[in-house]
Amino acid sequence: MTSLAHGAQHHGDGFAGVLPSAVIVLLLGVYLASAARRRREPKGWSPWRTRSFGTGALLLAVALVGPLASFAETDFRGHMLQHLLIGMLAPLGLVLGAPITLLLRSLPAAERRRVGRVLRSRALHRVANPWTAVTLNVGGLAVLYFTPMYQITTGNAVLHHLVHVHFLLAGYLLAWVIAGPDPAPERPSVPTRLIVLGVAIAVHATLSQLMYAGLFTTVPVPANQLRGAAEIMYYGGDIAELLLAFALVSTWRPQRRPASSDRSRTYALVRRFPDVMR
Repeated sequence: MTSLAHGAQHHGDGFAGVLPSAVIVLLLGVYLASAARRRREPKGWSPWRTRSFGTGALLLAVALVGPLASFAETDFRGHMLQHLLIGMLAPLGLVLGAPITLLLRSLPAAERRRVGRVLRSRALHRVANPWTAVTLNVGGLAVLYFTPMYQITTGNAVLHHLVHVHFLLAGYLLAWVIAGPDPAPERPSVPTRLIVLGVAIAVHATLSQLMYAGLFTTVPVPANQLRGAAEIMYYGGDIAELLLAFALVSTWRPQRRPASSDRSRTYALVRRFPDVMR
């Protein structure tokens, strides 16, 4: 407990404590300004997308700034709730706000083409894969709570914030490739993505049950905090993953299967990024 309290003082002071707020406000401001301009166009911009992105930004702010952030540094249950917001709930809201689509519609043609090349790049194809995303997501949990990593990050401000960045990016990647409305490289079929999500739910549940039983975990906190955090991880994770599954099913639209030739596959990919070519 003493080390957690020391970490709270160390992590929350100075520039590092202000930076998350500044980044969130900046991103939200840019999004809102771009969305307002798009709404004045004939094609418009969905208010639902704007509310979704705003909700994700709000959840991220709640996790990183204010009472919950302080509670997370002194009680492991608060820490787990914080990571649930950062790594699962906030990313889903941000992804459903379709920020990449908004970016493509806001940029000049030359910049849109550059973004399109990034979206079609081989490197992104390798990363933006549901199996890669789920490995980064649940693998990060396993490394943090079942190795000495948690104790190391408690006393190191840089690693502490890097863990937050990892959970946010891994959660965003998973939500994007599973159910995001934005264009993504070579998404597999909906049944395949549901299988990947089912694997994530099973692994997530197993890790939380091991934590509840105190097996293999290396987190040095009182037993009641460990069990309470495991329950938050179990039930909160289920809720977040069910929301992700609902988003996948509700936003899915059947598409015609492209032809098998390389040229046809290329044209099919271009059609998935229509704004890039305008």
